[in-house]
Amino acid sequence: MKKLLIALLFTFVSTSAYAGGHSPCGVTDGSIKILANEFTTYRIFMDEVKSCAGPSADFSVTHSVDHNKLQVAALSANPAEFSAKLVTNGSITTLMNDDLIRPLDDLVAKYGSALQDNQKIVIDGKIYAIAFMANAQHLWYRESILNDLGIAVPSTYEEVIAAAEKIKASGKMANPYAGAFKSGWNLGQEFVNMYLGHGGDFFKTGTAEVSVNNAKGVAALNMLKRLTEVSNPDFLTQDTNAVKEEWESGNVALMHIWNSGAASLLDDEGDQAIKADTRLAPSPSVGGGSKPATTLWWDGFGIATNTSDENAEASFRALLGAATSTEMANANPNATIWLIDGYSPGDTAGPVVDAANRGATPYPSLPYMSLLHGALSTELVEFLQGNESAEKALADVEAAYVAKATEQGFL
Repeated sequence: MKKLLIALLFTFVSTSAYAGGHSPCGVTDGSIKILANEFTTYRIFMDEVKSCAGPSADFSVTHSVDHNKLQVAALSANPAEFSAKLVTNGSITTLMNDDLIRPLDDLVAKYGSALQDNQKIVIDGKIYAIAFMANAQHLWYRESILNDLGIAVPSTYEEVIAAAEKIKASGKMANPYAGAFKSGWNLGQEFVNMYLGHGGDFFKTGTAEVSVNNAKGVAALNMLKRLTEVSNPDFLTQDTNAVKEEWESGNVALMHIWNSGAASLLDDEGDQAIKADTRLAPSPSVGGGSKPATTLWWDGFGIATNTSDENAEASFRALLGAATSTEMANANPNATIWLIDGYSPGDTAGPVVDAANRGATPYPSLPYMSLLHGALSTELVEFLQGNESAEKALADVEAAYVAKATEQGFL
C-alpha cells in the first residue's frame, strides 16, 4: 500500500492500457445515489459527476461529515440506500469486511479506457475502487505573524509548540494553534498521525494484536496534550471545518489540516488579506525523528454490492466521467492533487509530495484498523481533559479494541 500511495502521488502521465471505448457520460437509465464526505473538493468532484450523468439521470448525492457512521447501515440494506460511496484507504476495508462494495473489473473493461493504472485500487486481484485524488495533512501558517516575531517556519512539533507559545505571549493571539481534535474520528486521526511520527506500530507484526500502550504511545499523547494547551479551549468540538473557520476569522496562526482545504481557504471568498498571508508548509516531524507526523491518503469511489446491476453501471459511469476529467482537474488545480491523466499539479501540491518523499506512512488499510481507530476516538478524551493518565487512556484503548476485535473474529 505504501508503494501504491507513492506511485499515485508521482504518476501524472497515463500509463494505462486501452480498456474499452464506451463513453461513460450521458446516463439515461438507472438511479445514481451517492454518499460522500462534506468538503469543498468533494463538491467540485460531485458537480462534475452530475454534469457527466446528464439532466435526465436520476441523480442525488448526500454530503455528510458523519458518512463513516452511516455507510455500513446504509449499504447493508437490500437494496442499499446508496448505489455508490466515496471511499478512502481508511474506509474501504470496513466496507469490504462486510462485502458491501463490488468488484469493478467488468465495468472498467467496458468504460475505463481513460483511467490510469494507478487509479485502479486492486485488492486480492480485483479492482474494488477508482482513485481520483491524493491527500495528506500538513502545516499551514500565517507568514506575517511569524515574520513580525522573528519565528522561523517550524519543521518539528517541538518548534510548533515554541512558536505558538511565543505568539501567545506577544498578545497577538490567545490560542494560536489549531488541529482537528474533535472527539470522534478526528481525534483518533490526530493520534494516528502523532504515533506514526514517533515511529510507532499499531499492531504486533503479522497479527491483529494491538500495541499502542507503550513509550511511543505515551509520547504521542503528551505531544497532543501540549498542542491542545495552545489551542481553543473548546478543541474537543473542533473538526476540520471548524478549524478552517477559526483560520478565516484570523484567530489562528498555525494549524495542521488537510491539503484539500486549499480549495476553500485560498479561494476568492472571505477575508482576502488573511488568504494572501496564508502559507503551506511540510508536516512537522516529532520526537527527534525525520519522518513527518502525518499519513498519506487516496480518495476514490466504490459501487454498492446491494444495488441493481443497472444502478451500479449508471453510478460507475457518472463517477468515472468525473474521475477522468482533465478539464475539471486543471480548472481546479489547487483543490487537491488529482490523480487524472493530463493534470498539471498546482502550487499547493508540494507538502503532500514532501510527505511521500520523507517516508510518511499511508493510513493502514488493515481490516481491523477501523476498530482501533474507533477505540482511539472515544478513549482519549479523558486524558486530554486532564482526568486520567496517558497510560490509563491507552490501556482503555487497548481493552476497547480487544473486545471489538474478539467479537468480530480478528482475535
